[in-house]
Amino acid sequence: MNHFLDVADYSPSEIQDILDLAVRLKEEHFAGGNAPLFKGKVLGMVFQKPSLRTRVSFDMAMRHMGGDALYLSPNEIGFGKRESIADISRVLSGYVQAVMARVFEHEHILELKKWSSVPIINGLSNFSHPCQAMADAQTIIEKFGSMKGINVTYVGDGNNVAVSLMHIVVMLGGNFTIANPEGYDIPQAAQTTGAELAEKSGAKINFLRDPHKSVENAQVIYTDTWTSMGQEDSAAEREKVFPPYQVNSDLVAEADKDVIVMHCLPAHRNHELTDEVADGPHSVIFPQAHNRLHAQKAILARLFELA
Repeated sequence: MNHFLDVADYSPSEIQDILDLAVRLKEEHFAGGNAPLFKGKVLGMVFQKPSLRTRVSFDMAMRHMGGDALYLSPNEIGFGKRESIADISRVLSGYVQAVMARVFEHEHILELKKWSSVPIINGLSNFSHPCQAMADAQTIIEKFGSMKGINVTYVGDGNNVAVSLMHIVVMLGGNFTIANPEGYDIPQAAQTTGAELAEKSGAKINFLRDPHKSVENAQVIYTDTWTSMGQEDSAAEREKVFPPYQVNSDLVAEADKDVIVMHCLPAHRNHELTDEVADGPHSVIFPQAHNRLHAQKAILARLFELA
């Protein structure tokens, strides 16, 4: 049984294959529409956290390919409270052909996988965000033709988005740099995996504190919210620590002249990212968001073994 829990679970060639398929499906979509490969397939979508892009992109991915999607809100199933995760997983396995879950705890994704007889997709956990990383990689490759040798700098909190971005960048031969305040590092386990992937591909990883140093020669600058859902208790402290890591026009000017600026959204404008940059000529945040649709079509097609 194949699942999509983390990009690091796959080989570089497998990830590249999915990305190549995403590009082809995107081209087909704009050339007249995708073939209804998912006819008769239903994706169960389990949400502990609300979402715009994850919900709509997965729902529309299924519709574009002839399938359907079923949205399950936090209150409907009481994930792990009203009903055990093991029971939820086994019940859903008899109703749908795949399950996408957006959860707080990564252990919940692993528990779903343990008991499921259909593919499980990690729509986001506190450890990683692999579907976002696939859209990010697709966006970078569309701009530069390849990930190999591209200098990608992430500025901000070493969170789940940073983890998956680091892994996919170095896996595909890009160089990854992160600048973050002390105490907000990428988890050590993810760093170890990143180092192993970089060693195999010949990529470089740099962990810095200085955001200005980090963007030297950067062809991609990426940032995310300073406070993610579930971290509200530390929001006030984060608001004191992170302002030097704001991606603004001055910081962008220190990077490569053709740099692109990325953000997984939702953005807290004029906090981690200024309006001037978000809506400026270097920004690709909306094409990046739209690529969620096509990258997830490709993930689903591979899990369904239909393309």
